[in-house]
Amino acid sequence: IRQLRNNGIEVYMLTGDNQETAAAIAREAGIGHFKAEVLPADKAAFVQQLQQKGKVVAMVGDGINDSHALAQADVSIAMGKGSDIAMDVAKMTLITSDLKSIPAAFRLSRKTVNAIRQNLFWAFIYNIIGIPIAAGLLYPFNGFLLDPMIAGAAMALSSVSVVANSLRLKWSKI
Repeated sequence: IRQLRNNGIEVYMLTGDNQETAAAIAREAGIGHFKAEVLPADKAAFVQQLQQKGKVVAMVGDGINDSHALAQADVSIAMGKGSDIAMDVAKMTLITSDLKSIPAAFRLSRKTVNAIRQNLFWAFIYNIIGIPIAAGLLYPFNGFLLDPMIAGAAMALSSVSVVANSLRLKWSKI
């Protein structure tokens, strides 16, 4: 919870448990915002209220009672030992039920999006430069024509560089 808050993420706890139990768990976990005795439809309504305020909502749940809110959320995460319906509805399922894996999942997601952006950038640069040269853009100016074998090798090298950049995720520290 502390890691999420340090990353600027507001944390809310919605639970069907009674007020005393919810308050004790929220206090122990360091959660400032909580609601107790919440019905499944009320969880989804709360998610919708946050969305109407312009917030991007990530919902973490593990039970049938969370499935409607998981479906409503912008990002939905099911915990690995949760119900099948929660895992089916969620956009992401964590293998573990350890809450510490949630910040790690967010970090991995950011790194993945960065790798996608890098791959797209280099693919566009290659195509913006390579295709016109292969089409003979320089021929009228200096008589240069790109050998098709070199163009094919460059295309293959471009694909290899995209794959290699993506594989960096495997070794990155999360």
